[in-house]
Amino acid sequence: MRRLLTLFTLLLSLTLFAAACGDDDDSGSGDEGDAAGERTLELYSGRSEELVGPLIEQFEEASGIDVTVTYGDTAEVAAKILEEGDNSPADVFFGQDAGALGALAKEDRLARLSDAQLDLVDPALRDDQGDWVGVSARSRAVVYNTDKLTEADLPASILDFTDPAWSGRLGWAPTNGSFQAFVTALRVLEGEDGARAWLEGIKANSPKVFDNNVAIVEAVAAGEIDAGFVNHYYLYQYTAEDPDFAAANKIYGGGDPGGLVNVAGVGILTTADHVDEANELVDFLLSAEAQEYFATETFEIPVAGDAVPAEGVPTIESLTLPDIDLNQLDDLAGTLALLTELGIV
Repeated sequence: MRRLLTLFTLLLSLTLFAAACGDDDDSGSGDEGDAAGERTLELYSGRSEELVGPLIEQFEEASGIDVTVTYGDTAEVAAKILEEGDNSPADVFFGQDAGALGALAKEDRLARLSDAQLDLVDPALRDDQGDWVGVSARSRAVVYNTDKLTEADLPASILDFTDPAWSGRLGWAPTNGSFQAFVTALRVLEGEDGARAWLEGIKANSPKVFDNNVAIVEAVAAGEIDAGFVNHYYLYQYTAEDPDFAAANKIYGGGDPGGLVNVAGVGILTTADHVDEANELVDFLLSAEAQEYFATETFEIPVAGDAVPAEGVPTIESLTLPDIDLNQLDDLAGTLALLTELGIV
């Protein structure tokens, strides 16, 4: 417990480094207390109100359950649950990456979900012990300028962008949570030395530094850089409105670290007071209605049922799912330490 509390304390203190895919709205919503006979639910969300608020409203309307939501950065919200311990009022944790879910599972803060819920999702995208389940997926990608490059011009592996030929042509967002999750996965897949070598190689190529994925995509399309490291779905916010937008994604397959598939997921706390309502929310997030929302509103990849991704977005079947336990992405503190040591953040 002390180790994980230290981890999340570090995350709380390094707010500069904790920005995560835009899911950093720390506002709260909902009423305090339960009215007599009213069905209620307490949700702690690491996904922003702007992103998932409309979806939670759909759930309230469909179920008649009044949901009180505490929004915040995923790592901070997970830390809050750990700090509150058995006194946490939360019934459900909705996290934007598997690392925070894994951290809570390791501390036995999450209850096992039902087989019916777990069986809806590929085993690679849920906890082996059934403590959490992914409800939407995203792939890492390299976004590139289509006026300057074709996909064939890109390296065969994300690891090969350390070639000096890419000097001055790349963009990255080292303080962004999605990039940090990628580096954490790289440490798992390639070892500490391999991750260090890649980071040093990219740094030597003088990449342009951005605050987030959106800025990278815009810079690529504007020709300011040739390529950048992002999550897949940011591009489609632009191509949905402008088919001639001068950028495309390269998504690596074959187990290449550049094609890491991560999830947003959900778990029910072991201390939940509203277990039936919590399970109804999990069921809803895995339902056709919610999966369609993720596909069409956030351009994420559906993971359950027959929902079809938005045009151009890859299907989950077309991706190479991670050959790692996504719970291993919980060591963000180690990644922050490495990035700091190398002078990248």
